[in-house]
Amino acid sequence: MRLTSSNARGASFSYVTLTLLLWMHCCHIASIFGQESALTLVENTEGGEEEEVRVDEGDLDAVQPTEDWQTLKPGQAVPAGSHVRLNLQTGQREVRLGEEQLKYWTQEHGEAEETQSSFSPDELKRAMKKIKEDMNPDSVAYKYRPLEELKRDMAQLELLVETDAQIMRRLLTQFNSSNSTTEQRLNILLELEYLVHQVDNAQTLCSLGGLQFMLEGLNSSDFRLQESSAFVLGSALASNPVVQVKAVESGALQMLLTTLATAQPFQVKKKVLFAVASLLRHFPYAQRHFLSHGGLQVLSELFRADGGGVLRTRIVTMLYDMISEKELISQAGLDLVLDASHEERVRQYSMVSLQEELLEKGWCSLVPQLLESTEHDYREKALRALLAMAPVCLEQYRSDSSLLGSLLSLRDQYQDMAQSEMIIGDENSYFAEIVELIDALEVKMK
Repeated sequence: MRLTSSNARGASFSYVTLTLLLWMHCCHIASIFGQESALTLVENTEGGEEEEVRVDEGDLDAVQPTEDWQTLKPGQAVPAGSHVRLNLQTGQREVRLGEEQLKYWTQEHGEAEETQSSFSPDELKRAMKKIKEDMNPDSVAYKYRPLEELKRDMAQLELLVETDAQIMRRLLTQFNSSNSTTEQRLNILLELEYLVHQVDNAQTLCSLGGLQFMLEGLNSSDFRLQESSAFVLGSALASNPVVQVKAVESGALQMLLTTLATAQPFQVKKKVLFAVASLLRHFPYAQRHFLSHGGLQVLSELFRADGGGVLRTRIVTMLYDMISEKELISQAGLDLVLDASHEERVRQYSMVSLQEELLEKGWCSLVPQLLESTEHDYREKALRALLAMAPVCLEQYRSDSSLLGSLLSLRDQYQDMAQSEMIIGDENSYFAEIVELIDALEVKMK
């Protein structure tokens, strides 16, 4: 039987179609059995034939499909899930992302790819070098992070990084606001007291006008604000010459003495006394003004009025510190070759006639009264102060029969306690030290 030309072409086309269908069926069976390479043909509406291929990419150059059709070169491997078609018009194989892959081909992914590919080779080298340096345990960058970087991180967390100066400025603004309540002001003073323990912060507080706020707080009608303001002031003055000078120039000493001389709650007087002691410590200029403004008279009235002994002990300790400072400076002047600054300091202390003022204001008979306390610590501080005052008070000591009786009674009491300490093997004998103080005072009084 002979076929016409049209029949031949039809038969040829049917044969090709049958072959492709059998190929498609075989590839489908292969994919079911988990073969590494498979080819699936699907109907192509563009005049070509589309196939889905999974190829082992181990030893081949893999193509990177996109959402658009691209020509597949001979020998190139195709990632699993990609669509491959044979374009019957061009005779070339083409590839693009499969349906599942296209689901994840979002605009954000495309932007990320573009960003990642925008780095030059030199930029990548520098970045890798920096990473290597930062990972070195000995490098500063490994241990610490720049402040600006921390601020950026905190900003992303919606947190605010402030320096101590910025915090104090904000706190002072809130403290001075008419909308702030008393409780809010008390909390602000508590935060400031914590900050001014650092020398730089205390000086910054003065430069921001905080010293004037504290002095105004001493005149508040609320005793809690008075107490807290005095506490902040005392902490800022402690061992801080710059703040001490500014405080004296601002009239802080007169205001503190006025507060002590007026009727105030015990807690207020205790904090104000702390501020006075901080202002006078190692500051002969302030000590001289303290004496000239009647400071010893104010303290003597406060000493007589205190029945519990807490304020008495603080006053006696402050006087003892002032006497000891002057003696140490004078002794150093005898033992060492002084420079100009030390000579000036010796000269300033020589102008502080503290012991003469103590004798004149009756402190030689006031301090022995603290020996009547039952607290060992109070007695110890009284004995040390009595020894320091001995050069000007010896005559009064010798004529004070109550002082002599107290010393005899305390000697018997503390000798027994010191003996008990020796029995239990206490190397740091506290009571033995008190006995030594009593002995030293008695020797001076003979």
